[in-house]
Amino acid sequence: MGAKSDRKRNYIIEKSRNVFARKGFKNVTMKDLVEECNISRGGLYLHFSSTEQIFMAVLSSLVKKDSDAAIEQALMGNASASDMLVLFLNEQKKEILCRDNNLGLAIYEYCASHSLIPKNNLIKKSFDTSVGIIEGLIDDGVRDGEFVCEDAHSKAVSICYILEGLRYLSDTVGLTEENFDSEINYILAGLAPVGVVSN
Repeated sequence: MGAKSDRKRNYIIEKSRNVFARKGFKNVTMKDLVEECNISRGGLYLHFSSTEQIFMAVLSSLVKKDSDAAIEQALMGNASASDMLVLFLNEQKKEILCRDNNLGLAIYEYCASHSLIPKNNLIKKSFDTSVGIIEGLIDDGVRDGEFVCEDAHSKAVSICYILEGLRYLSDTVGLTEENFDSEINYILAGLAPVGVVSN
């Protein structure tokens, strides 16, 4: 593909994310995506053959952005592990509480309609990327004396489960910023050395 074709494909992915965020996964049609992208049906089919293929491209772009942002932050190296963990959790909060761009409903609908999801799917990769980021930050924090944790991997998995639960609550019953902050404080308190109070 040439540069122009790549730009068009990326444009379709960006615009399609908005549709999936608004309508979920199961209610999105190729017609919806054609209208959102303001392109011809043939123009859309030149790049993608189905809504599922576009949804996978949207998820793939998000996984790449998450890992790129994490790598960029890690390379800066001037923030403490606890500062980096708070930054990561606050980024998650923005994504989860932002109703306009939240793909939670679409992801749940996609998973529900695909009972045999392969282990290497993009949703699992995104989850595993988050676990890896958090685990690395916990390990760094333990090494620097900021955190106390005997099993960084299990703790990171538990934190990701909490985040997924918060994402689900946000999509179904609603979630306030105060609710989210309370959970972040709970997470941080569970990592703090004895006698250190998290704020």
